[in-house]
Amino acid sequence: MSSTHSLEGNFVVESDKCTYTADSILSDYTYETTVVEGNVIKPVETKMQFKTERKVGKTGVMLVGLGGNNGSTCVAGAIANKLGMTWDTKEGTQKANYWGSMMMASTVKLGNDARGNAVFTPMSNVLPMLNPSEIVWGGWDINGANLGDAMKRAKVLDFDLQRKLYPHMKDMMPLPSVYFPDFIAANQGERADNVLTGSKQEQMEQVRKDIREFKACNGLDNVIVLWTANTERFACVEEGVNDTAENLLESIKRGEAEVSPSTVFAVASILEGSQYINGSPQNTFVPGVLELARQ
Repeated sequence: MSSTHSLEGNFVVESDKCTYTADSILSDYTYETTVVEGNVIKPVETKMQFKTERKVGKTGVMLVGLGGNNGSTCVAGAIANKLGMTWDTKEGTQKANYWGSMMMASTVKLGNDARGNAVFTPMSNVLPMLNPSEIVWGGWDINGANLGDAMKRAKVLDFDLQRKLYPHMKDMMPLPSVYFPDFIAANQGERADNVLTGSKQEQMEQVRKDIREFKACNGLDNVIVLWTANTERFACVEEGVNDTAENLLESIKRGEAEVSPSTVFAVASILEGSQYINGSPQNTFVPGVLELARQ
C-alpha cells in the first residue's frame, strides 16, 4: 500500500535539462501545443530557458497604500509571524501562521520514490524564495496616520492581536504619495493629508528618490513596489501620450492628464531597476510602460 511523505530542505534535480552554477539554476523547457488550420492539426513546440538566481538577497517591499486596509493588514501579518505572536479570541488562543499563503502553505508533488510512495515538498522549497518574515516593509500613503493607527482604523484583526502589534507599528510612517483626484473615488479626498506636490515629473522624481533612500538606508539588494491602494479608473491609451516609452516619459514631463498615479509609480520603479506589481485591476501597464520595461 502506497503512502505519501514530505521532503524538507534543498534538493537537486539531475537532468540534462537542468544546470546548476554557483549563482543560478538554468532550466530548459519545451512548451507543446497545437495549431488548428482548417482540417489540419499542427503540433508546435516552443523552447524556453529559465534562469533563477540561487541567492535570495535582502529585499524590501514598498507598498503604495501602506496605511490602507490591505497595506496595514499585510504588514501586521508579517510582523505577527516574524515574532511568533499569539493572541486570545472567544474561540481560544490563536498563533500566527501563513495558512492561506500559496507559497508558504501549499505543497507540490515531486514524484514517487522507489516504493511508489508520493513525495511532496512545500512550494516555497521548489526554488530559492524570499521568506516573508524577512521582508523590510515601507511605502507611501495619501493619509499620514502611523501604521498602528491605520491597523486600528481598518478593524480587520482581532482586538488582542491589534493590542500586541501596536507597539511594533506605531512608529512606522507612510511617505507622502502621489494623488491625482481624477483617478480614484471622490471619498478618498477626505483622507488625503499626506500627498506629494509639484508637477508629475517632480512627483515621479521624488518617488525614485524614495526608492533609492529606502534601499540604501536598509542595506537592501532589491526593492519591490506593490500597489495595494484603491483601484483607479482606466486611463485612456492615446497616441502620442502613453503609446510608446518615449511618448510616456515626455507626457510625464508635460503633466498629461491621462498619466495615472500607478503609471507614475511603475515608471519610477522601472527607472530605479525595481520590480513593480499591480494589486488592482487597472490599466497601469499602458504600451509605453511595457516598452520601457523591455528596454
